[in-house]
Amino acid sequence: MEFHLFHIITSLMLVLVGTNAAIFPPQYYWKSMLPNSSMPKAITDLLNPAGYWSKEKATMVDVSKGGVDVGVRKVYEGGGTYVNDEKFPFVPFFYLYALNESQIQLHDKQNVTLFFLKKDLHHGTKLNLQFTNNSGAKFLPKEVANSIPFSSNKMENILNKFSIKEGSKEAEIVKRTISECEANGIKGEEKLCITSLESMVDFTISKLGNNVEAVSTEVDKNSNGLQQYVIAKGVKKLGEKNKTIVCHKENYPYAVFYCHKTDSTEVYSVPLEGVDGNMVKTIAVCHTDTSEWNPKHLAFYVLKVQPGTVPICHILPQDHVVWVSK
Repeated sequence: MEFHLFHIITSLMLVLVGTNAAIFPPQYYWKSMLPNSSMPKAITDLLNPAGYWSKEKATMVDVSKGGVDVGVRKVYEGGGTYVNDEKFPFVPFFYLYALNESQIQLHDKQNVTLFFLKKDLHHGTKLNLQFTNNSGAKFLPKEVANSIPFSSNKMENILNKFSIKEGSKEAEIVKRTISECEANGIKGEEKLCITSLESMVDFTISKLGNNVEAVSTEVDKNSNGLQQYVIAKGVKKLGEKNKTIVCHKENYPYAVFYCHKTDSTEVYSVPLEGVDGNMVKTIAVCHTDTSEWNPKHLAFYVLKVQPGTVPICHILPQDHVVWVSK
């Protein structure tokens, strides 16, 4: 099965923001609310330059400059772990997802391993990984994002807004993203899909306070395809248990994240060294209680374990963000 990369570039589409207030770049809000917290690369990659946004009273925002991008990456025909959740036509990090037969066959054919046991999170463990570039969908300022519908009840409006044809694969992805965002979380999970950086900051402060740090996987240079990495010395636990928020990048025309806080999440900084000498600073998330996950989740199939029996970990893609208390 093959999924093709596609982009929605709306060359002349303008979003009219009727407001009497100036539109300030999202990074200004971050600095005002979190003056002692630096932005990880996963965030800075999704920001337009501060001078990009007009400050006129009636602001016309040309969405095409930031790139309107909804995509499913082409399936990589190889083995090992592919640390970009767009490899599959669904996001395997969501707890309620179940594999169907065709997806199981796809996994077996490619020998993909997205998950590993916590007992293997130590120096010397070998992992087959491929790191990919972040998608081009940028953050919109909160005022702009809030002016665009984000609800299954407004689907026709949303598709028209981005010139997406009903019944197309683009429309499918938009609908699935909104469906994921509107679904109930599992027991013990506090979740919110955020449509702006300002909303991500607000959600984090409401759950963890403002003495926080945001981290993400960072790759100095992208390696040529799949290769073996070894966990180097220096694995370090970050933050405190029950005081972390993980934000997964969604497929959408602009930057949208599925952010959630659970009572059983641990975060680790994990240095990796590739066979080509490439050093990668990765973030791993470990789930110490998977008893509420779908019993047919990909992780259980891959690791041959049952729900709630052992802690399960995964390396986060480059465009995901983790918040931890300092």
